[in-house]
Amino acid sequence: QAPKKAKKKIEGGSNVFSMFEQTQIQEFKEAFTIMDQNRDGFIDKADLRDTFAALGRLNVKNEELENMVKEAPGPINFTVFLTMFGEKLKGTDPEETILNAFKIFDPEGKGHIKADYIKEMLMTQADRFSQEEIKQMFAAFPPDVSGNLDYKNLCYVITHGEEKD
Repeated sequence: QAPKKAKKKIEGGSNVFSMFEQTQIQEFKEAFTIMDQNRDGFIDKADLRDTFAALGRLNVKNEELENMVKEAPGPINFTVFLTMFGEKLKGTDPEETILNAFKIFDPEGKGHIKADYIKEMLMTQADRFSQEEIKQMFAAFPPDVSGNLDYKNLCYVITHGEEKD
C-alpha cells in the first residue's frame, strides 16, 4: 500500500513532472541532452550557441543568447528546462505548439521549409527518422513543385486530421 500512496502524491502534486506524460518527458530529455552540448547537466549560452550552429545558424548575437538564458530563474538543469516548457506550453493548442517547432527551421517566416533540409534534419538530429519514415511522411504530405514543405498545412493536418483548402 505504501508504493500506491507515493504514486498518488506524485500525480496530484504541483510537481512539474506531473504536467507531462512519460513519453513527453522522455522527448524533452532527449531535446535537453542534444542542447546540453558540453554534457555538464546544464544549458548555458555556449550550449545554445553550439545548438544553433548545429542547426545551421552561425551568427547568433550574444544578446539573444543572454536573453534566452535570462528567461530561467537560475541555472538551467533538466527540471528548470521542463518547467520553462510547461509555462510556455500552458494554454497553447497542439497546432500552435507544432507550428512553433517548425518555425525554428523557418527563421524568415515563409511558412514553408525546403523538403531536403527538413529531411536532413529529421534523419540526423535527435530521434532520427529512417529512410522509410521519411518516405512515408513525404508520401502522406508531398513537397510542392519547388521542393518546399508547407508546414502550416502539415500542422493543420496533424492536429485536425484533414487538409484545409
